[in-house]
Amino acid sequence: MTELTVTKNDAGQRADRFLSKAFPNLSPTLVCKLMRKKRIKLNGAKTEPNVKLCEGDVFRFYLSDELLSKAPAERANDFRTVPPDISVIYEDENILLVDKPVGMVVHEDNDNTSDTLINRILCYLWKKGEYVPEEENSFVPALCNRIDRNTCGIVIAAKNAESLRILNAKIHDRELVKLYLCVLSGTPEPRSATLTAYLKKLSEENRVVVSDNPIPDGLTIKTKYRVIETAGEQTLAEVDLLTGRTHQIRAHFAHIGHPLLGDGKYGSNRLNKQFGYKYQALCSYKLIFRFTTDAGCLEYLNNREFTVKDPDSIWFVRKFRGETG
Repeated sequence: MTELTVTKNDAGQRADRFLSKAFPNLSPTLVCKLMRKKRIKLNGAKTEPNVKLCEGDVFRFYLSDELLSKAPAERANDFRTVPPDISVIYEDENILLVDKPVGMVVHEDNDNTSDTLINRILCYLWKKGEYVPEEENSFVPALCNRIDRNTCGIVIAAKNAESLRILNAKIHDRELVKLYLCVLSGTPEPRSATLTAYLKKLSEENRVVVSDNPIPDGLTIKTKYRVIETAGEQTLAEVDLLTGRTHQIRAHFAHIGHPLLGDGKYGSNRLNKQFGYKYQALCSYKLIFRFTTDAGCLEYLNNREFTVKDPDSIWFVRKFRGETG
């Protein structure tokens, strides 16, 4: 018999989902079967797959060591091999706000690189002693949002399970405001507006299409913008992403005839070369916590605002203004 005690980071989950994460060899279907046969008990009694766990609950397993092996999850330890170098904007016991540089992926991509933003964050927390994998049953610090490889700016990480659940809910309910800076080709008219269109994801091509009219499998997108300043045929704009769809900002502005400079997928290679932008001029530069419902342990963040350390020094802002060095 083997025992496992539910920790604070495990609490609040369904039993079957928790066990499937803690032990990769136990699928939810198998967990259900083993519970029915009383080979998995909770607090000494028969239990159900959908029961919500509490801190201090104790599982007892009457199973082989092979089924309880955590071996398939060992790849998570790749984070120990990467540098812990991250640019921290804000940090407390619950969350971490990081300024992601251009060129770094947030999660492992098709190249199977281990040097990702999340692995750097895990290494950073591990070296600080705030993340000890051997003491966790199922939880791993995680990112709450993601941005493209060649987009820079703020990425949110949750240090514990309660914060992760709250932030995911707040993002889903649009209680976080995420503002972006970008450089556009030409100047949109009017100089401030909320654009509405429909976006369809073409997964096999890793791109999206945008239409002014509803399209099959299309999702409504809303993109609010304001022009900050212009310089010849270029415009520096601030964008409020009211709906967070794949490639939304890049595709939406390209659709209205003002693509982001440096964007090789939706923009103009001719203009990118003409103005000398090698990467898409897009940065998630400001984050505002604007809770309209209870935020539990994160309530202290309500109405707080964070920006990248020096927005005027973002690479494309300096380029737009003709600054060098």
